[in-house]
Amino acid sequence: MERIYSIDFIKFFAILAVVVLHIFPLDGFTGYFIIDNIARFAVPFFFAASGYFFAQKMIQKNASFIYLKSYVIKLMKIYFVWLIFYTIYDVLFVFLKGNEVQESLIKYFDKFTLLNLLYYGKGTSGYQLWFLTALIWSTVIIYVFFRMKKINLLFAISIVLNLLGLLGQAYTMFFDLPVSTTRDALFFGLFYTTLGVSFAVNKHFNKLRKISGITYLGLAIICSLIQVMEGYLLDKVLDGSHGEYFFSTILVTAFLFFFALNNKKIGKGLWITKVGGNALGIYIIHVFFLDLINNALKYLDVKQLLTENFIWNVFYTIFIFIISYYTYHFLQQMKSEIKE
Repeated sequence: MERIYSIDFIKFFAILAVVVLHIFPLDGFTGYFIIDNIARFAVPFFFAASGYFFAQKMIQKNASFIYLKSYVIKLMKIYFVWLIFYTIYDVLFVFLKGNEVQESLIKYFDKFTLLNLLYYGKGTSGYQLWFLTALIWSTVIIYVFFRMKKINLLFAISIVLNLLGLLGQAYTMFFDLPVSTTRDALFFGLFYTTLGVSFAVNKHFNKLRKISGITYLGLAIICSLIQVMEGYLLDKVLDGSHGEYFFSTILVTAFLFFFALNNKKIGKGLWITKVGGNALGIYIIHVFFLDLINNALKYLDVKQLLTENFIWNVFYTIFIFIISYYTYHFLQQMKSEIKE
């Protein structure tokens, strides 16, 4: 399969955007509101990239169940290893606090329901792990429709579900969906992963790739600005909530992916492209360092003071990003040496 450097190149900016979102306080800086909304492309792009490469493998291996099995098991191993890691970290932190340990542990493990652990991917401080459970379930559903040669049907179903999820999450002033969250496999991950699959198998998508890459980049920028406007209207005018995905997020993700596929060599040989190829590792690890350092700052009673400092947040973001990347790189080296 041909290496697409541009996808890893964009993933670098996507994972950097995720780290920025998790560090900068929403109300601390005027410009953060713009960053908060522009950066919404990140996780959808990760899902789309995963779907695209999964579909490419399915085509090569003639929709092999063996490949599906190995792919899902790989994702499950990553998920459960880090679920255990974050659980141990959380439990140790409860003991370190030393106040009402038994009650705190009971309250903590009450969240360990099958639905939370196996579907929503939540229950620990590793809240970002929901991406893995959503990707696992989305991939399994996609495989079923892939074997039936009904990906177009699944795309239609998934976009309806995604739109319902948007109405029930970002546009609650218009529609109240009776579920606790729609940031999951069914309402979120399935659509964007199927979108990536469609880029690989849908003939109509291939025809659209004839448009120049620079045109798609321009459209992505325009839709990003529209996304900021949507966020402003929902948050400031209609008194909605921040940190959500919008209708325009779909267009931003799609146009960025078209741009990547039309410019496959962009980023070749660059360090940031190499880092982008390890985006999943940074995504999984960075929350641990964030939580660890934030708890230390709270203990020293300086967290609020530093959080309001722009320069601190810039350097804090760079530090978390770099230490997460090199920690993941070190763990991968250790894994390789153990195998050898």
